[in-house]
Amino acid sequence: MFKIRLAYALIFMISFSFSCDQQEKKQLPIYNPVDFKEKLVDKSVRNVSKNHTVANFSLTNQNGITITNKDYENKIYVVDFFFTSCPTICPIMTNNMLKIQDEFIDNDDIKLLSMSVTPEIDNVEILKQYAIEKGVNDSKWNITTGPKKHIYELARKSYFAVVEQGDGGLQDFIHTPNFILIDTKKQIRGIYDGTDENEILRLIEDIKILKS
Repeated sequence: MFKIRLAYALIFMISFSFSCDQQEKKQLPIYNPVDFKEKLVDKSVRNVSKNHTVANFSLTNQNGITITNKDYENKIYVVDFFFTSCPTICPIMTNNMLKIQDEFIDNDDIKLLSMSVTPEIDNVEILKQYAIEKGVNDSKWNITTGPKKHIYELARKSYFAVVEQGDGGLQDFIHTPNFILIDTKKQIRGIYDGTDENEILRLIEDIKILKS
């Protein structure tokens, strides 16, 4: 009987040790411009391979309030680029962002940020109506507009989620379905397809890893 108990104890200890070891090894990568497809990255930063952090920003949210990087200081947050009149991937992306909102609704350390790629059309009034219709929680999720040049530079030099066309972004540009995960140090820690439910589940788990 003693030998059986000893065997069970050893099995438990080995399993526990393996589980802890796996958790310790579960770390998210830190992404730099070189880790993205070239077409998503501004030429000025394409060769950057370390120490990339997202730039400071100043935008206007659905309530007409100026939102800056200070509002996201020491927060884990998810970024996407969209436009309210998009009939294809944007509704899916918004619905999936809502899932993230609901998952972390009581966690003040987790926030969301959406930027319009047609800011000249998506004014505060339109963003507010969109936010109401979609069920956006204003304290958790800022849906923003602002100067197109500023948003373009954030998209191309910081978050890498839009493709340039025309002469470098002052023309219309194309957003991707990417959700970008940012940590408390302003580093990119994950890239996810915002239209894929399995990717959203992975994103939620990765947020929990960062939080822990």
